[in-house]
Amino acid sequence: MDKRYEVYCLTHPHFYDTPSSRGGKRSRFRQTRAPLPSSWTRERVGDWLAYRPPGVRLPPQGWKIHVAACLDNAQSILDEVWDHCVPRGIAFKFLPDLETLFLANAKYAHRGSSGKFVTVYPSDEAACERILTELGGVLDGRPGPYILSDLRWGDGPLHVRYGAFADRYCVSADGVVQQAVADPSGRLVPDVRGPTFQVPDWVELPGFLEPHLAASRRTTVTDLPYRIDRALHFSNGGGLYAGVDKRTEGRVVLKEARPYAGLTPDGADAVTRLEREREALERLRGLSCVPALHDHFELGGHHFLVEDFIEGKPLHQLIVERSPLAALDPAPTAFAEYTGWALDVLRRVREAVAAVHERDVVIGDVHTFNVMVRPDDTVVLIDFEGASDVTHARHQVLAAPGFHAPSTATGLDIDRYALACLELCLFVPLTGLIELDRGKAVQLAREAARLFPVPDGLLDEAVRTITGDPGSTAGSTAGSTAGGSSGGSSGSAAEGHAGSTAGTIGGAAARPSDTTAGRTVAAGAGADDEPRLEPDHAGWLRARESITSAILASATPERDDRLFPGDIEQFAAPGGGLGLAHGAAGVLYALDVTGAGRHPDHEDWLMRHALHPPPGTRLGLYDGLHGVAFALDHLGHRQEAVKILDMCLAERWQNLASDLSGGLSGIGLALLHFADTTGDAACRDAAHRVAETVADRLGPADGVPETSGGAHPRAGLMYGSSGPALLFLRLHERDGDPAHLDLAATALRQDLRRCVVREEGSMEVNEGYRTMPYLADGSVGIGMVLDDYLALRPDPPDEEFVTAAAAIREASRASFYIEPGLFDGVAGMILHRSRAHPPGTAAVRDPVVAAHIRRLGRHACLLDGRLAFPGEQLMRLSMDLATGGAGVALAVGAACHATPTGLPFLTPGRSAPDIHVPRHVREGR
Repeated sequence: MDKRYEVYCLTHPHFYDTPSSRGGKRSRFRQTRAPLPSSWTRERVGDWLAYRPPGVRLPPQGWKIHVAACLDNAQSILDEVWDHCVPRGIAFKFLPDLETLFLANAKYAHRGSSGKFVTVYPSDEAACERILTELGGVLDGRPGPYILSDLRWGDGPLHVRYGAFADRYCVSADGVVQQAVADPSGRLVPDVRGPTFQVPDWVELPGFLEPHLAASRRTTVTDLPYRIDRALHFSNGGGLYAGVDKRTEGRVVLKEARPYAGLTPDGADAVTRLEREREALERLRGLSCVPALHDHFELGGHHFLVEDFIEGKPLHQLIVERSPLAALDPAPTAFAEYTGWALDVLRRVREAVAAVHERDVVIGDVHTFNVMVRPDDTVVLIDFEGASDVTHARHQVLAAPGFHAPSTATGLDIDRYALACLELCLFVPLTGLIELDRGKAVQLAREAARLFPVPDGLLDEAVRTITGDPGSTAGSTAGSTAGGSSGGSSGSAAEGHAGSTAGTIGGAAARPSDTTAGRTVAAGAGADDEPRLEPDHAGWLRARESITSAILASATPERDDRLFPGDIEQFAAPGGGLGLAHGAAGVLYALDVTGAGRHPDHEDWLMRHALHPPPGTRLGLYDGLHGVAFALDHLGHRQEAVKILDMCLAERWQNLASDLSGGLSGIGLALLHFADTTGDAACRDAAHRVAETVADRLGPADGVPETSGGAHPRAGLMYGSSGPALLFLRLHERDGDPAHLDLAATALRQDLRRCVVREEGSMEVNEGYRTMPYLADGSVGIGMVLDDYLALRPDPPDEEFVTAAAAIREASRASFYIEPGLFDGVAGMILHRSRAHPPGTAAVRDPVVAAHIRRLGRHACLLDGRLAFPGEQLMRLSMDLATGGAGVALAVGAACHATPTGLPFLTPGRSAPDIHVPRHVREGR
């Protein structure tokens, strides 16, 4: 679970969105409307309002002052800062409203920048000392969250750090574009904003800051009776640490809470929630189903609880390990055995929750990550930060995705709702979709009943609890024996489609008689609607129309940061809403290659914004401007594409990483494309320089690439060595040089070395704690490049590569994947398998592809009656290429569309299915 996503869910009910777009006019600070002295300028910069006096030239970097604030004292603190800075002509900026300040201090806000409310820009060190001293005299003692990246001044809300004033960017050691400061030689290096105070090596700490640094270092854990062994988890509210009680040698967990930080929607900070947990555990003392509370203490202003360390695994992990859904060929008894285990765990969880309720405690945050299962299968409920007394009838303030009760639920009903979601999640772990559409509960319950031999009616109460409809049931399904539905190569029972209530997300309720594309009415199911895709030409046309309609309806051309809603990566860097992976370029490319038409107004939006990109816009193929240039050229806007390319070539790209997504391999491919289409020798020369750099970094097949950043570099198409391999393959096609094929083979072997063959015969990328089959950073992306290599060097076949390609193909036939998207989900499997067949025939020729297309109905939601798909983490819908509807359309188009459809530089139909495979290789001898 990636906690970064939660803060991007607070703005819009359907799409991930930047927190700054939520700012409320009613909560704006009065200074946002205050008149300024003559010649002062005011400018909106991201989340901030920046104020600059006339005639002041600030240095590009230096010591800057951050002022923290709580929600209840922010206005008064801003009053003091304003009254200090404006008369003295000091530049500053601040967050304009309480909502934005809340989001900056929320539980899962970025720890390195959390707490910052006002930034003051001193002109030099003397001014910095003067401002700190004078403002400190006014603000000292006022509460505010500690800014982890800074050094605190005194006992008030003032903090200070050395960093960038101006927008300058560089490439970090691991190849990522970051905001920069200049070292003494003038070289730009990353301006690090981490969770600890750091000073660049060449910067001397001013003497006036030394006492404050010494004060910050007086607090240590040396005298604690506990030894902290490792960190288990961090959030903006504090950390969770595994340790040992030195007095007893017993294993413990230390839970930390930072004051005024880690806010939840009820306004409670981490300390308040920790106190709730302490009160709950004291009330529950003696129950074996909750951790024993040992101690609580304060250290350096931070508060701690000490609890039992629970030996075992989170229930979420056990579901992943034990469920037969993702198995390629589960044993005939696997579904029954899993069902027996799941029902036993469910019984134990219900008993544990009931025991807590008997002591009049509402847990408030029951989900699969907060249920620990011991080796003997007994369960322990952990994390009582959201707990309350049943008589208080509070609304829920903490919830994991897929377990969030309706806003009307209070008290014990919150836990009952979570138990209902947990019941479904044990069998079909897609309950995150329920927050997008409560009607998904019926569909998931029916899917569970088709797949698992659950007792008749078992899931009905869960469905009624989730939907709030006393008439809702999972329904009976003929032939709901498990076994055969799990195999990826058959449609079987898993592909049956009894209808379900799937209420629309975006507005008007669906009518049973409606014939909107992508929705069918199931006979004998009460004429309920259920999102559905069919793997034939007519089904493809309906799905394409529906998905395209949803994409176009979601467009926001009035915005500058993004045109189509997508992943949170749109907001990770300037210009993130432009690129191929998550931006407008990828959506418009996918719509065009799938036959969904050209959209001139949206193309104009992309051209306008790409020709004048914000500082810091990335350069890569999938994350930046090279990809935008490629897409615009594909759409017929060559003049504008070349202008963007010229801008890119003027940038310092040489130190970028070697990967395909944002690095040199993708840039080299784009340059080769423009060398071919324009005949520009400069593009061709630049492409070869890029290739030479990538080759120099590559190293031997059994070695670690020079720029990988460690002993265990990432593998896969987007971030591993398969990106360089693709570049060398396309070079070989142009010049016929076998050396380029050799380099491609070396790169592919580096990625294959990072893979593992699972017991069932599928090959996946080994990440140490999990294996990954997906297109972006799993084995399927490697397999696509591997297929292209085998097509270009078929004789004699490389037995290692032939065997690997077959094992990777196995990884693409599982019957269950958590997400639908192209880069990390079902759609990527469809695209991979479809490349082995002529355009438009894969769904007919390959039953696995046909089954995958049908299974997309599990994830599909109806947005005002149109097919839409959840993005990464399943918490909001996405329209982008990497995670959302555009990528789904591209993949289904690769299987069903009559013309070639695929990703740039991975040409459809290149997977060489006719290569002779020696018998001993086929049989694994």
